[in-house]
Amino acid sequence: MTASPVAVNTQRVIADLNALRAIGAYKTGVHKPTFSPEHMQSLDWLSRRFGEAGLSGELDGIGNLVGQSPKSGPKLLAGSHLESQSHAGWLDGPLGVVYALEAARVLNNDPAISGAVEVAAWCDEEGHFGSLMGSRSYVGAVTDEEIDAARDRKSGRSMRDALREVGLEGRPRAMVEPGRHIGYLEAHIEQGDTLESQGLKIGVVTSIVGIWQYRITFTGVQNHAGTTRMAVRKDAGLALAYFCVAVDERFPKVASPRTVWTTGRITLDPGAPSIIPGSAEMLLQIRDADVEVIARLEALLRSMAEEASTNGPCQVAIERIRVGAPAAMDGRIQDAVEAASGVFAPSKSLRMQSGAGHDAQILATVMPAGMLFVPSIGGISHHWTENTSDEDIAIGAQVFVEACRRILAAG
Repeated sequence: MTASPVAVNTQRVIADLNALRAIGAYKTGVHKPTFSPEHMQSLDWLSRRFGEAGLSGELDGIGNLVGQSPKSGPKLLAGSHLESQSHAGWLDGPLGVVYALEAARVLNNDPAISGAVEVAAWCDEEGHFGSLMGSRSYVGAVTDEEIDAARDRKSGRSMRDALREVGLEGRPRAMVEPGRHIGYLEAHIEQGDTLESQGLKIGVVTSIVGIWQYRITFTGVQNHAGTTRMAVRKDAGLALAYFCVAVDERFPKVASPRTVWTTGRITLDPGAPSIIPGSAEMLLQIRDADVEVIARLEALLRSMAEEASTNGPCQVAIERIRVGAPAAMDGRIQDAVEAASGVFAPSKSLRMQSGAGHDAQILATVMPAGMLFVPSIGGISHHWTENTSDEDIAIGAQVFVEACRRILAAG
């Protein structure tokens, strides 16, 4: 490809990110859960900038904001999300949205460029109400019944109530138009230390892991903590603790080198120091890019539950509550990102797997999709200390826009 790279206003990109950072600022990060005033203000900020890129669009009935271009030629969809985890980082999501906005401003206003970049801010990627609700809605994978049942994971507020409170009740949900887009590109901070530890600047994502989540419940007998002898107790909390240890001891024998698992929440009922827990619950998440590996781990998990129920004082039950399929990123989009890296970060890119879930894995079910990573300082994310240097943000923006140009040129 002989065309010269287009000029990217990296100072504008950094200024945009800092403007979004100021909305819902928390220490050096942000706090803007889905449908919070800060989240809605961030979406309004983006909507008011669509005109700079020749885009138009409004919030749909689930909180997605998709800016469309009337420009002729191929269309590339790009974006990420604007809500955050609670009291977390300022770049997780907004980086991809601002990169997409910059690509649209640069490429859509260049008459020499055939086609246009369209920009999406997907709602609830962070899972306050569900799993990747906005992008799944866009591809037709969310039913009205799922929205009816969705509840805020902390407050218990229904999604329907939240949509009504922010003025989105009754609006139609935007749906993918088959054939409109030649692909989807998303940028994100790595959320790990692979790039930083190797002195690299760009991650070319090859695949996104699948995520399986389980609710494991332990049923014992609630009783008085002072009068019940240790020998006759059926302590559900203790049974849970032993099970957690057993998972860490036995999973490595059947896992792959890249498998990870996390016990993210433990609850004891009734949760009082003077009462032996009669029931306990843990949420366990398993991630791997190979479905067969996760299936082996699930089989082992169920076997362990049967063993614990047979041999222990408590009954153990396993419920699978989330299934997220792994997604391979499109080879041609990977090539475009790597070629763009060769221009702005020569010999500083790496093809790598994403250990975190992203909207790109949902878009990959309906169109070619790809992802670009920039380094995370210290590998930290989902915390207010999350950060990336201005230099790396600028390099990533240049690579992203150049990759978009190449994808559009290839049609």
